[in-house]
Amino acid sequence: MTPAPTAAPAVAAPVTLDNCDREPIHIPGLVQPHGALLAFDAQGRATHVSANAPALLGVALPQPGATLAPADFGGDAEVHGLIAAALADTAEGQPQAAEVRLGGRVFDFVAHRVGTEAVAEFELRPVADDAVADFALKAHRAMDRLKRQTSTDALLALAVGAVRALTGFDRVMAYRFRHDDSGEVVAEEKVDELEPFAGRRYPASDIPAQARRLYVVNTLRLIADVQAAPVAVTAASAALPPLDMSHCLLRSVSPIHIEYLRNMGVGASMSISIVVQGKLWGMLACHHRTALQVPYSVRMACDVLAQVLAANVQSLLAREDARRADEGARLRAGLIEAVLHADDPLGALASMIGDIGEAFDAQSVIVAEDAKLVVHGDLPREAATRLVQWLTGPDAPSGPMIESHRLADLSPMLADDAGVWAGMLALRFDELAGGWLVLMRKEQIETIHWGGRPEKEYVSGPLGPRLTPRGSFDVWKQEVRGTSVPWTESERTLGRQLLDEMARANAARMTEINRARTQLLAMLGHDLRDPLQSIAMAARVLERSPADSPDGTAGSRIGQRIQSSSSRMARLIGQVLDASRLQTGLGLQMQFAEVDLSRVLEDLLDEAHTAHPGVSLIKEVPERLLAHADADRVAQLFANLISNARHHGTPGEAVIVQLSVQGDEVHFDVSNSAPPIAPELVPHLFSAFKRQTQPNVRNKGGLGLGLHIARAIAVAHGGTIDYTHADPYVVFSARFPLRPPAG
Repeated sequence: MTPAPTAAPAVAAPVTLDNCDREPIHIPGLVQPHGALLAFDAQGRATHVSANAPALLGVALPQPGATLAPADFGGDAEVHGLIAAALADTAEGQPQAAEVRLGGRVFDFVAHRVGTEAVAEFELRPVADDAVADFALKAHRAMDRLKRQTSTDALLALAVGAVRALTGFDRVMAYRFRHDDSGEVVAEEKVDELEPFAGRRYPASDIPAQARRLYVVNTLRLIADVQAAPVAVTAASAALPPLDMSHCLLRSVSPIHIEYLRNMGVGASMSISIVVQGKLWGMLACHHRTALQVPYSVRMACDVLAQVLAANVQSLLAREDARRADEGARLRAGLIEAVLHADDPLGALASMIGDIGEAFDAQSVIVAEDAKLVVHGDLPREAATRLVQWLTGPDAPSGPMIESHRLADLSPMLADDAGVWAGMLALRFDELAGGWLVLMRKEQIETIHWGGRPEKEYVSGPLGPRLTPRGSFDVWKQEVRGTSVPWTESERTLGRQLLDEMARANAARMTEINRARTQLLAMLGHDLRDPLQSIAMAARVLERSPADSPDGTAGSRIGQRIQSSSSRMARLIGQVLDASRLQTGLGLQMQFAEVDLSRVLEDLLDEAHTAHPGVSLIKEVPERLLAHADADRVAQLFANLISNARHHGTPGEAVIVQLSVQGDEVHFDVSNSAPPIAPELVPHLFSAFKRQTQPNVRNKGGLGLGLHIARAIAVAHGGTIDYTHADPYVVFSARFPLRPPAG
């Protein structure tokens, strides 16, 4: 860390965590004293030499700036060979290791290339060869057991025990990093005298950004003696750039980190990175109360063990991702099918709202379009309405997907309205109609057991203001509110996929609507031609008829013809207008009031008998049936079903009309004698413009809209229409409540 000037100004600049983040820990110019370091350029010149190298190695060495001579390192061919191999290596940081004997002592010798230089490191081996062999056997057994674990918790619990058995550290902890880069101790093995740290959390600032980078580049790090003074590395020339020690075994660590460890009462430490998909997923952290040098071969066994652990973690995570992807694919397929068969996207989403919430692990789901709103879960409707208003207003972030696990960060108004609801993932599926699918999560109230207060303290020392790590590691509890479980990348991916699928489905639906409109215009032009021609002919006859016709019968017949043709045209135009509103998602206009449905049906049956005296009608109608309904629309529903039965029933057979109340529902059934409808036609019975799929010579003037509109009227009343076949009858049944639900 760069010290402040000795003569500080009257008002010192504030010290922040950025000071620590910018510390150049990869070029400290210092090594730990239990080993020696030398670096050589491509010409074999020694560019850097640690000050302790001659005394520790006990053999002739090149001085800084001198060229490596054959007699250096006691003429050991393996040392010379590995240095040459490191210089020739194309992979930076790849270690070349061997056991060498120098000055009568055994060293673990490791060489690697960095930039254009080879770095040679020598560690004095602290244990006998037979002990190292025993460590290798333990490591092999641990790796075999790791491969058989089926959960990350089991993997980490096994790993801490195996590493402690291999190394002898007093404490081995498994950290798992969270979404905010804080780390939580999820598994621990320790001696009985030590206080347990399992379950404690440590802030992201404990591992600055540049340290995280090094933990990924160099996955195992040993500090053999926290109290030992570091050894300077002498450069051959002041003009040389600092030696990059990112991959070095002996690299000295930041004094901030040393102070951190001393505050914890740690005499030696070792960290092993768990890297998953190139990111620091977790870490095995080892602490000892006194100095402890772990042999290089044992450390490498621990590193390989961690790689096996990381591979198993990645496999488990991939399996979970695959499961979620499969569930998401099924959800998308079902949603697309629903959208393509529904009258509007909102209805399709509403029909699957529970499945959508489950796929995203959301406790409430909102579907909104124009003035329509559907809420699933216990989110208050008023809060849902205000949230959608905010999403469609000018203060909301732009884009098709808006996410937050803390609504207060988006808008104070949302925090005030939402109550316990803190997480939101909002997907805009229709920009023009204001269509939103909003997934909501409740706040996750948790008590965090921090290992000391998460804030670091600023103190003034001999070098002026500097950042000092926490001096106390007593448990400090913090209750966190107003924050939900964050949305995962797989959930965001599923959200984007749903938006893409909805866009494709809407495009297909608009293509179908345009095709239907074209078909409608053609059908309407054909169907209006006959009544228009009748009216025109009647007008010409009236024009030529004498004003004082003796009996007036000709004028009466012509007037009836005009009335009949006009009524037919009005019916066709009314159906077209209703279908147009349904196809564009506007819905039918409704006027609810208290109405006697028996009276409405009786009037319709009288008109039908008058207009079609040859049709036999059998009716079962109560004297009085009061309901809260739209009288004109219900009459339209009744008329469409009766007309459908009359056109498609067996000639000469009666049409049976039944109206009743069962519980709090109105039941209306129309039966006509006919064979079952073909199975391939049943899914399209209530679709618009299906006349060509069901040709009927007795209904040449129909547009195929009657059942489509009848179902829309039933749905608007909170009900349904269904088809069944009760031999020998085709039965269409409408069901709707006496009082439709509000909304």
